[in-house]
Amino acid sequence: MQPEATTVDPTEIAKFEAMAAEWWDPNGKFRPLHMMNPVRLDYIARQIAVEFDRDLAQPRPFAGLRLLDIGCGGGLLSEPMARLGAAVVGADAAGGNIPVARLHAEEQGLPIDYRHTTAEALVVAGEAFDIVLAMEIVEHVPDPQAFLATCRDLLKPGGLLIASTINRNGKSFMAAIVGAEWIMRWLPKGTHDWAKFITPDELGGHIRASGLDPVDRKGFVFNPLTWQWSISDRDLSVNYVMAGVRR
Repeated sequence: MQPEATTVDPTEIAKFEAMAAEWWDPNGKFRPLHMMNPVRLDYIARQIAVEFDRDLAQPRPFAGLRLLDIGCGGGLLSEPMARLGAAVVGADAAGGNIPVARLHAEEQGLPIDYRHTTAEALVVAGEAFDIVLAMEIVEHVPDPQAFLATCRDLLKPGGLLIASTINRNGKSFMAAIVGAEWIMRWLPKGTHDWAKFITPDELGGHIRASGLDPVDRKGFVFNPLTWQWSISDRDLSVNYVMAGVRR
């Protein structure tokens, strides 16, 4: 049963359903995510290892951990988390993404539980997770505070939330909209709304207000000279990520 309240924006969902078939094309509309994915995975894996005392040198180090990838898209994060041993639920409100994700996971032999559902519906169903990933989704929901509170409700005590988004300033407008959408045409025009971008202070405040304890934050920085992404302790000016724990 779906709850009455929802943090889903139908307009945002329609944008990503229109691109669903291209999730696994590294040169398609999701090229920016494919390029960023190695640093996202590095950060996520290290943060999980720290919080749950796991050795990344071991095979399947996340065995025994249940992970939710909310807004999973085609499974760019769900699949590597499953390979690391986590029991993964991939959820997306854009129904067109789920068949793409399921087919690709089956081809890879990965037992990922993909669902066309919302975070709120998972709360109503009584689902609970050790880890919730909310990557590049906060800037697409109408009420970030309510969404993060829902993510909190999905976490077990001691559970870890990892959320990434885009800062709101002149540099982010030039990089994420003018650069990625208008000039490079990596994404269709209108994919992002600059007014919905969230500053690190705002996201940190939302995380605290949701009842989570912020434990880390980093920037994802793109170097146009080397054409590579890196993780930064200081530069959160455009793309960044935060981690919070439900104590």
